[in-house]
Amino acid sequence: MLKKRIIVCLDVKDGRTTKGIKFKNNIDIGDPVDMAAEYYRQGVDELVFYDIMASASGRGPILDLISRVASKVFIPFCVGGGIGTVEDIRSTILAGAEKVSLNSQAVKNPELIKQGARIFGNQCIVLGMDAAKDETMPSGYRVYINGGRVATELDAREWAVRAVELGAGEIVLNSIDADGTRDGYEINLTKMISEAVNVPVIASGGGGTPEHLTKVLSQGKADAALIASMVHSGDYTISSIKEALEKDGIPVRKN
Repeated sequence: MLKKRIIVCLDVKDGRTTKGIKFKNNIDIGDPVDMAAEYYRQGVDELVFYDIMASASGRGPILDLISRVASKVFIPFCVGGGIGTVEDIRSTILAGAEKVSLNSQAVKNPELIKQGARIFGNQCIVLGMDAAKDETMPSGYRVYINGGRVATELDAREWAVRAVELGAGEIVLNSIDADGTRDGYEINLTKMISEAVNVPVIASGGGGTPEHLTKVLSQGKADAALIASMVHSGDYTISSIKEALEKDGIPVRKN
């Protein structure tokens, strides 16, 4: 049985790690370089780094910060935010990222997924998708861009399927409704997207306890769970989460 991955997300604003609830009321919680090094020490499987203001403010990735984080961790490291061209993808990978997450820019220019996958390989191209409940959409969920600020006309399931056809090798699926609430992942959304595509789906938004991870990795059929608040708060460590998952019969990578 494939082992499930635990991934820590660092949302970055103005060079600092930040955390909000449902994409609002963000507060500064620390230095992303120091935090990345600490989670690596704790045994996290992967790191995701999102510059949450890059697309909204029309700028590219912060390469200096990416390279400083990459120098501290020796695990897969994915970077998102403001990556709008093949050159942005190249410079982000050269700065030390193994993968890039395309979210708003992929919606605006879907060909970027295809070009990125052709040049760098599907395994380097991750679709970042922010979705919220909307009964008017075929799947019941609408895709949002620019850090959850702008609604699109895209249906979540249809966009996931199309992005994979274009070449995305993985999907980070973030529920805006659950984001930062620590009340549990959006199981229905995660299961629906996981069943619709043949690439790994990473559940994001709502992780508050190890039980929440167990549920989304089993019932939600996610390949990995992305966490933030539950470890940023100091309530849990990576090893305590992995121990709890093992007790629940979820196969995890040993530290």
